[in-house]
Amino acid sequence: MDIKRIIEEAQRDCAAPFNRLDMIEEENTARVLEAFREYHVAARHFSGTSGYGYGDIGRDTLEEIYAKLFRTQAAIVRPQLTSGTHTLSMCLFGLLLPGDHLLSATGSPYDTMQSVIGFGKNNTGTLAEMGVTYSEAPLKEGEIDLPTVLSLIRRETRVVLMQRSRGYEWRKAVPPEKMAPAIDAIHKMRPDIFVIVDNCYGEFTTLCEPSFFGADAMAGSLIKNVGGGLAPTGGYVVGTEKAIRRIETRLTAPGIGRETGSYACGYRLFYQGLFMAPHTVKQALKTSVLAARTAEIMGLRSSPRFDDERNDIIQAIRMDNPERLKAFCEGIQAASPVDSFAVPEAWDMPGYENEVIMAAGTFVSGASIELSADAPMRAPYVAYLQGGLTYAHGKYALERALRLMAERGLL
Repeated sequence: MDIKRIIEEAQRDCAAPFNRLDMIEEENTARVLEAFREYHVAARHFSGTSGYGYGDIGRDTLEEIYAKLFRTQAAIVRPQLTSGTHTLSMCLFGLLLPGDHLLSATGSPYDTMQSVIGFGKNNTGTLAEMGVTYSEAPLKEGEIDLPTVLSLIRRETRVVLMQRSRGYEWRKAVPPEKMAPAIDAIHKMRPDIFVIVDNCYGEFTTLCEPSFFGADAMAGSLIKNVGGGLAPTGGYVVGTEKAIRRIETRLTAPGIGRETGSYACGYRLFYQGLFMAPHTVKQALKTSVLAARTAEIMGLRSSPRFDDERNDIIQAIRMDNPERLKAFCEGIQAASPVDSFAVPEAWDMPGYENEVIMAAGTFVSGASIELSADAPMRAPYVAYLQGGLTYAHGKYALERALRLMAERGLL
């Protein structure tokens, strides 16, 4: 099987989607530059601080830029937030009180968020232990089922959660504009409800974000899209002043909020990563588009299809058996710039129901904007490919992974 020829054929078919991605990158880059210019970003913003971090101009200006970019009133952007799950957990614990009800409008949330809510047997420290009840409205043909969502709202409902990305599900990401009617209807029905959006993997994939349509809070990870492959850690929340003021009490403590939080290493990589983010996201999206088209030519099912609109950086490829899945992940790992010699094995990763196999030879540990492939070991054995700091690397790794599968007689 001539894998290289198939990939070259797929690349030719991707011309139109690639052109669309170029346009999105250009407009989002302009938006980022306008924000940097408005807030007069200079070398002084990159300096580190120590101790309490009062009056940290680098931190505070970065948060003002995020609020501007995402059209919100306020923002929290901190290296102390260790992951997207940590950031979303902070939001939920900041907005929910004992006896409140949490409603998911996009079906079951990502595996690690299920642990935060209290799906499993161990409820220590969860929302369930705190006395928060939970229910969910499944998506209907991949879209928010608004009548069902509204019917599930109770007197004690305080937060409605929406997840943009697919997570480990065989579905498309939810476009921000498809969230808009639901956000509007919920606020009209109950102005006191907070609508929060898990925006992980979604930033800069389109020209709009869920926060443009009135989400009270929107959160994500800095080692995914918005960090541009340069941010070494961190998370962000943007939203209304009312929501952020509650959430910030769980960032530090009531009465302190956003006023403290030092970072001795300085903020240059966070600023530079944000500047690079629209371009880096495009590289990841081009890799996903190529992977989708190549899979389709080879008779493998992919989601989204290569010419579909993209609303996250994740490309799902259905492998249908564990041997294919393992070989694909091995190939991605072998083509990585870091730990290429390692062989990924499935293991009980904290916060996940099933064993997870993960190929991630990344410069920043666990950075999903860098090329990686992972999957829960459960039928139908779907590989979730994401990231790629450069399209050239993505193309190279795809060829390596598919060739390994062919050599083992799995294609």
